[in-house]
Amino acid sequence: MRRTYRAMKHSGSLKINHMKGAAVNLTLVTPEKAIKLAANDVFRQLLSQEGKELTLVREMLAGCGAGTCQVVVTSPMEMLKIQLQDAGRLAAHQQKVLGQEASAAGTSHPPPGQPSSTGSTAASNRPSALVIARDLLRTQGVTGLYKGLGATLLRDVPFSMIYFPLFAHINQLGQKPSKEKASFLHSFVSGCMAGSVAAMAVTPLDVLKTRIQTLQKGLGEDTYNGIIDCARKVWINEGPAAFMKGAGCRALVIAPLFGIAQGVYFIGIGEYVMRFFQLQ
Repeated sequence: MRRTYRAMKHSGSLKINHMKGAAVNLTLVTPEKAIKLAANDVFRQLLSQEGKELTLVREMLAGCGAGTCQVVVTSPMEMLKIQLQDAGRLAAHQQKVLGQEASAAGTSHPPPGQPSSTGSTAASNRPSALVIARDLLRTQGVTGLYKGLGATLLRDVPFSMIYFPLFAHINQLGQKPSKEKASFLHSFVSGCMAGSVAAMAVTPLDVLKTRIQTLQKGLGEDTYNGIIDCARKVWINEGPAAFMKGAGCRALVIAPLFGIAQGVYFIGIGEYVMRFFQLQ
């Protein structure tokens, strides 16, 4: 009975750890996508020529500008999310070690009235995004929240350079001559397709960014001195396949996210943003 309870408790804690970072994503993903989509429209407007369609190079430049603007939100969001998820991984590892030690102890139990330290220790070690942000600001200043900014730029700029031109061309296929824009469903599908392709393409850069932004290292884990050092150590220690870890999961998450974002954006928000800037 005691073993069953311990297993259920451990399983419950793992489920909680798997949700680490969700609140950070839910809070900051909306302004991140708003900045990205609006910035792309603004840059496309600035780069457009009277009576001419944007060339592929200009579309990529507009995407580059959008990717650069979004890291103002993306970099601290990713930083906090990664620390929360990594804290869950470390807590699960600690609970596993404590469970093994308890099994090795055999029938030894804490004295009557003395609570078990496993549950309380795990609970006390669960940080929050506010605690992590406060500690980073106190110890490292604002730069602490932007650790890995270069790696984030290295991922998000190529992503936007691939995503926005690809979305524009796929979405254009659904535009009928009698209508100014494609249907909501077509924009949604276009966002899903372009998002999944771009996500797969920049997965190696996302792997490097995640490794660099992980502050707490486990026993035997490598530390990295920049992007090149990180890439070299991953290649040597884990092989080229490590650069594509999580590619399928990224595509599954980003595809519907960008599909919904583009579908909603094309309802009318994009036109409102462009009218606002044209009136200035």
